[in-house]
Amino acid sequence: MPPGKKGDRLVDAYETINDILVNLFNEILKLEEEAIITEEFKDITNNDMHIIEAIGLSGENTMSVVAKKLGITAGSLTTSINSLVNKKYVVRKRSETDRRVVFIGLTEKGKKAFDHHKEYHKKMTEAVLENLDEKEIAILIKTLNGLSDFFKGYGEKSKKTG
Repeated sequence: MPPGKKGDRLVDAYETINDILVNLFNEILKLEEEAIITEEFKDITNNDMHIIEAIGLSGENTMSVVAKKLGITAGSLTTSINSLVNKKYVVRKRSETDRRVVFIGLTEKGKKAFDHHKEYHKKMTEAVLENLDEKEIAILIKTLNGLSDFFKGYGEKSKKTG
């Protein structure tokens, strides 16, 4: 609802929600980087950590699968993967049945970074849930799903017009 359409209460709610969302996104980016890029993982970026998360622990992911999870092309992912291979977080392994297929997986160092990132997300989620009852959790899930749908739709719209 744009400001000024229906009464002062909705205008105030609009302004408050807008401010919270803008500040929250900025804080999440900043704090996540501070929390997950520790002394142990100082040689990688926040973006690298999200690539490590997308690769996961299965060891069966291909470049195209990981790129799809991240919403980028496999070509765009290549530079980051090369860097993560050089830093010993990621390994490449050719398929034995089809030599054209290359699997990417995490090294022990990569798995340690994955677990570290997962722990940060666990703490963040627990902090959100600890003061909510079941009804409030249901409302939060509905709200976040609506926000997620907006971003997905906005991203698709941007791809079509961009």
